[in-house]
Amino acid sequence: MTHRKTGRQGQTLQMLADFRHQLRLFYRFSEAAAQKLGLQPQQHQLLLQIAGAPDGVSPTVRYAAERLGLRHNTVVELIDRCEEAALLMRMRNGADRRCVLLEVTPGGRQMLEALSVDHARELSELAPRLIHALTAIEEVNRRSRKQATRRVG
Repeated sequence: MTHRKTGRQGQTLQMLADFRHQLRLFYRFSEAAAQKLGLQPQQHQLLLQIAGAPDGVSPTVRYAAERLGLRHNTVVELIDRCEEAALLMRMRNGADRRCVLLEVTPGGRQMLEALSVDHARELSELAPRLIHALTAIEEVNRRSRKQATRRVG
């Protein structure tokens, strides 16, 4: 006996499941690549967010916590571990000495560069499947909106 949903809802669930699966494949790859270089996955994510902060954005503990979706004290502990491993350093802001800015060290940048090459290659392999999953989800949503508009009008 099958318990599968049919119709549009079943299609949407299948597409969302496929998209989530593709994301998980990339996430699992990323974790393994970081660990191969001796980094914990969260350390890699922190370094990436700090190094990849847009121009004009100060990479602070608050910024890192927001980008990683973690609590402030959790990020402070993560920063401590990265600093002990000489991957990251804290600096006081010249204008506001209470504000602590984060900077990736040259050793941390070397690790990020090595990981970025591998990640770019992996993403280029996954990209067609991710794009297909997103396009399929968007198509179902577009059809649903179109039908809802017809019913209202």
